[in-house]
Amino acid sequence: MIYGTIPGVAKPIARMVMGVDNQDDLAKAAPLFDDYIERGGNCFDTARIYMRGGCEALFGEYLAKTGVRDDIVLIGKGAHTPNCTPEAARSQLEQSLEALRTDRVDIYFLHRDNPEVPVGEFVDVLDALHRQGRIGVFGGSNWSLERFRAANDYARRAGKTGFTVLSNNLALARMVEPVWAGCVSARDPEWLHHLEESGTALFAWSSTARGFFTERGDVSKAAEEAEIAKSWHAEDNFERRRRAIALAEAKGTSPVQIAMAWVLSQPFATFALSGPRTLEESRRNIEGLSVTLTQTERDWLDLKRDQP
Repeated sequence: MIYGTIPGVAKPIARMVMGVDNQDDLAKAAPLFDDYIERGGNCFDTARIYMRGGCEALFGEYLAKTGVRDDIVLIGKGAHTPNCTPEAARSQLEQSLEALRTDRVDIYFLHRDNPEVPVGEFVDVLDALHRQGRIGVFGGSNWSLERFRAANDYARRAGKTGFTVLSNNLALARMVEPVWAGCVSARDPEWLHHLEESGTALFAWSSTARGFFTERGDVSKAAEEAEIAKSWHAEDNFERRRRAIALAEAKGTSPVQIAMAWVLSQPFATFALSGPRTLEESRRNIEGLSVTLTQTERDWLDLKRDQP
């Protein structure tokens, strides 16, 4: 396992984050969570919308049975569309904490943005929850750069805590169409520059483009892999995929691990969210953390250079 740090979070944080969104049976999920912890993992990603709170309840049961709450970094998310309001953020957080059987989350994200709500109203409620000790550091998931900056401008003017974390998409492949409605990528140059300049930590979802760098991403699979085709099929992405395959062969690893390494080798703090369904998948993800890329390799993968 490799770790990163975020001001305001006491523990070093595993840069491979275990998502609980694919789990609906504790008997099957517990061995997955146990193995992740045994391999050094300590960060779990939850959200109120996952199975309408069912995933939080399952993970809360796991925490109660194992007693590992104080050993992990817990991520919570709430106020997903259509209930993306400051009031929903507060009420859903209380529901989340009850389901998770804890009194706080260490990192909290608004799961979506609602441009009809002035950013200051979101900052006000999150700052209050932070001061009450209900949430640690906080930020937005699927937020535009304009709104993210506006939230922090308001926080500075009002003397309140601002957004210090972001959870948008980032992957070697460019997201052509949103995976889900309201999804936002941080892949454009302005976002990447802001993340590096501001020191904002990024928790990247779909960091390996949801299977695009496996055999499922081949152009011949477009009909049977419609979701991958919709969001990732484009000529520039196919070239990135070809380069990832070539570099994986040279390094003796897999294209998926090359794609993961690209995300984790950015010049700012990045954490990769992963929701594995099996022990094999989870272990493969963790083993991929040993792959490192030079800046030259990273730029070549992203089509910024002609030679690796």
